[in-house]
Amino acid sequence: MKKTTLLSTLFLLVCGTAAAQNPVVPPGVFLADPEGHRWKDGRLYLYVSRDDNPDDYCSPRYDLLSTSDLKNWTIHERAFVSAGEGDEVPYSDAPLYASDAACRNGKYYLYYSMPGEHSEGVAVADSPAGPFRDGRPVPGVSGIDPAVFVDDDGQAYYYWGQFAAKGAKLKDNMLEIDPETVTDSLVTEKDHCFHEGSSMRKRNGIYYMVYSHLRKGRPTCIGYSMSRSPLGPFRYGGVIVDNAGCDPESWNNHGSICEFDGKWYVLYHRTTNGSRSLRKVCIEPIAFDDDGTIREVEMTSQGAGDPLDAFAPTGAERACLLWGNTRIRTRASDREELGGIRDGDYAVYRYLDFGEGADGFSVDVTPAGGGRIEVMTDNLWSAPVAVVDVPAGSDGGTITIETSDMQPVTGVRELILRFTGDRTADELFGVDAFRFLKK
Repeated sequence: MKKTTLLSTLFLLVCGTAAAQNPVVPPGVFLADPEGHRWKDGRLYLYVSRDDNPDDYCSPRYDLLSTSDLKNWTIHERAFVSAGEGDEVPYSDAPLYASDAACRNGKYYLYYSMPGEHSEGVAVADSPAGPFRDGRPVPGVSGIDPAVFVDDDGQAYYYWGQFAAKGAKLKDNMLEIDPETVTDSLVTEKDHCFHEGSSMRKRNGIYYMVYSHLRKGRPTCIGYSMSRSPLGPFRYGGVIVDNAGCDPESWNNHGSICEFDGKWYVLYHRTTNGSRSLRKVCIEPIAFDDDGTIREVEMTSQGAGDPLDAFAPTGAERACLLWGNTRIRTRASDREELGGIRDGDYAVYRYLDFGEGADGFSVDVTPAGGGRIEVMTDNLWSAPVAVVDVPAGSDGGTITIETSDMQPVTGVRELILRFTGDRTADELFGVDAFRFLKK
């Protein structure tokens, strides 16, 4: 994988020239809570929050994402700021939580949330990427996670809340709600597994309330409910994607669904770096059944694109499932790896295309206690198709280990890397990248 350093530039080619990959943001960049809209310029814009601190969520600035092909992504830095240089929120220096956006009469409206008094606000720009100016509170609204939806008839709606979602019509100025239309408990924790993070979409006459969904006591899912009206009542639908297992500290999820070139996708985030508050945007294609329900999809490493090329370098941080102590770890501003690896840990990659066959394996590792990497392509209990022994080391340098002693693998497969070694070792080694070989 080609590494790219994030400087002060706005443009960043994340995924090279081949297929899309998850996460869509590069090493060292943590963007979460994606709300996706395709505007008149044909680009898909993701309105996201920015994580800077492993001990707390979000930061006082928004950096947006956009793409014209779901493969190459642009980061639009400092699209809106609530503290310091470029501050556009005169009444607060608090961090910016999740957001959403709408377009009307050539203006773009950014709806933001933050802790404290006047917790939800709106700012305006001439461009979908900002900069958004003149942040002001939305009167009569107090909570988190605003969402906005403009119906086919031009009427705009506003949604917000935690544990129970509220909704109301927006006035024509897009700056205020109509207080007489406020509807409480559109979806609730009890009846719809709703936690927070409202998002509204419409497809074939059905309104989809998409939100952070509880499963096993944690809001790790993106779920949804359905209605024939933007203000309900809503019937529970189910789960679209669950990020449980993406990291040992996986906790919450927040996202949306969107249409792009006739196909629909779910946008969500994964916890990373062993921290609940360092999160990265991901994307998966979704499908609808005839009754409008959405099928649950699994997390993948390939994201919106084709299966990854098994013979090209794959960064180890593309793992979509982790088990044990191992986690994606930032080694430098432009480099991430699998770190904290202990005996019995494993990482899963979905999916790789082995074409007509691979018969060798190469991996870049940083030795520590030393151990073994077992490569499996069917399931965790299958026999390894290849095994690599990693020596012990302490200088922090990365080495490449190759083996041609491998059972041939063809077609599109799930890849599992299982790690074994001294059970008492704090870390066996780090894994930076890998690829498969063919004669």
